[in-house]
Amino acid sequence: MFDEHIRKSASRLGVQPISFKHPLEDELLATFDTETLPQHVVLTGTAGDGKSHLCGRIWHRLGGSTQEWDTDEVYCQLHCTVGGQPTLVHFLRDLTALPDKDPKGRYTTKTDLLEHLSTILFDPAVAEVFLVAANDGQLIESWRKAGSESMAGRAAAVFEARLMGDNDPEESARLAFFNLSRVESATVLDLSLDAFLNHEGWQDCYADTEDDGFFGPDCPIRKNYELLKTPLVRSRLRSLFRLCDFNELHTPIRRVLMLLTNAVLGHAEARDRLLRPRDIRDVLSKGTRHRSSLYSNLFGANLSNTKRESLEIFDYLGRFGIGHETTNRIDNILIFGSQDDALKEYFDLLIGADTFYGNTEHFRSAQREYIETPEATTDDRHVFVELLTEQRRGLFFKIPDELAAELRLWDLSVFTCAGEYLSEVAGPLGDGERVSSRIIGRLVKGLNRIFTGMLVETERDLLLATSLSLSGARISELLADRITVAPRGGRAERVDATLRNQFPSLDVYLPDGTRRSLRLNLTRYEFLMRVGDGALPGNFSRECYEDILAFKSALLSVVNQILFSPDDVDQSGLTFHRLSLDASGNPVDKVLEVSRA
Repeated sequence: MFDEHIRKSASRLGVQPISFKHPLEDELLATFDTETLPQHVVLTGTAGDGKSHLCGRIWHRLGGSTQEWDTDEVYCQLHCTVGGQPTLVHFLRDLTALPDKDPKGRYTTKTDLLEHLSTILFDPAVAEVFLVAANDGQLIESWRKAGSESMAGRAAAVFEARLMGDNDPEESARLAFFNLSRVESATVLDLSLDAFLNHEGWQDCYADTEDDGFFGPDCPIRKNYELLKTPLVRSRLRSLFRLCDFNELHTPIRRVLMLLTNAVLGHAEARDRLLRPRDIRDVLSKGTRHRSSLYSNLFGANLSNTKRESLEIFDYLGRFGIGHETTNRIDNILIFGSQDDALKEYFDLLIGADTFYGNTEHFRSAQREYIETPEATTDDRHVFVELLTEQRRGLFFKIPDELAAELRLWDLSVFTCAGEYLSEVAGPLGDGERVSSRIIGRLVKGLNRIFTGMLVETERDLLLATSLSLSGARISELLADRITVAPRGGRAERVDATLRNQFPSLDVYLPDGTRRSLRLNLTRYEFLMRVGDGALPGNFSRECYEDILAFKSALLSVVNQILFSPDDVDQSGLTFHRLSLDASGNPVDKVLEVSRA
């Protein structure tokens, strides 16, 4: 139980733990209000989402003692008043760790306890409620093991429906279900950053400043802390977290706090790869301050490969490829900018002004050596190449917004369309506005090229094409239907982008009004835009390609039902529309008729 460990450590060291109000805390506390009928509560999500912490908030809200809660007990009971009536509240702080048999005799077996909960879940007359904290997969698995034919099976169906957001099969169940993983990662980052940066302990650090050591002017811990407070660094980091949300990657609170700690304290040569106050003098005397760069620590560059790969937060941020992606202009600024009159302005602003992690003696020395002798010096790779990776990461957090388009900021990432996705799709939809027809047209162009396997240029019609063999053929020349992107005259068909369950969706409305939707996550958006610009589908993502073909099959299924109903079959023969392209890439279809013999 991580929350209990943190509180005990903080108490032992005499510091306040980093804490903030969870976004769902008020709603959760309201379920145990004195004027509300008691409900069972399930807290689920991934490890580190704050389940144990919220259980503790309820325990203390209902009058439970701190001494009892600070024990290692997984299962606790509390007699209190909820909804104006005496109620026994069962606390299961960690369902996975719940022992099969209770040494205190409060239940015979774990299965019996879960069966008891399942039974009273549907009985409003019983003056007992359960508060259960469990990781999402373990929640369902525990109830399945309890038995599918009993009341536990009935309860499991309710839990699974709530977890997946499906229609509730048992509306009579007195259950409040909270999936903490649905809290946006960007929201978690905002709350964690505020709590971390505004902690009272930082003022003690300033008070204990050592001129040539800890928290002095050359201390990397102090520099990283102050960099993390700057609006631009915070804004860019938040953009990455928003994009993780839109790529369906959830980051729990525990991992975000770990990321911030590593960002400030990271150093590739320190013990455990993290700096202590006593390490600072040694770092400064050895001239290895640059190994503490916040910009690299945010991606776990200070950690070993094994450690970094084992932590999903660094895996998520590493998928952006920041530091490994670049443009000729960016690299020219880094390599030749100090001597090139055309690039010097950019170099001075982005590198020269940063004497802490940018324009250092270490960087200048390696730069000169690389220009004079670009051949590898160690391990078949020039040391300056590694520094380029670090500096590109720094540029991602340094390039001001007014230069972002000119210097193509997001070309420093694998997702070159990520900035556009935020500003042109997620932003307008979140504000209740429409996505521009220009963006819709480009998405349609990408879909057309995948649906047909041809370099189609049209953005006005969505081409639903197939082949004689199967709808998923790489080249599809038989046109089943055209869907006008923006029709006139009140016709039902159209292509649009909307928010569905707070997530961007590309919606295609067919002639009969039927809608089919494609969940437009960041990866699919990038894929469609790249294909629309001429990239081959197989060069980017096989999974994305299969997803788009599955979407095409769903559309064709509806179109075939509309166009080829049994009553409309022409007994005299068959008619096909063979698709081809003119010299400009515009689609042209030729009618082919096959007569019955």
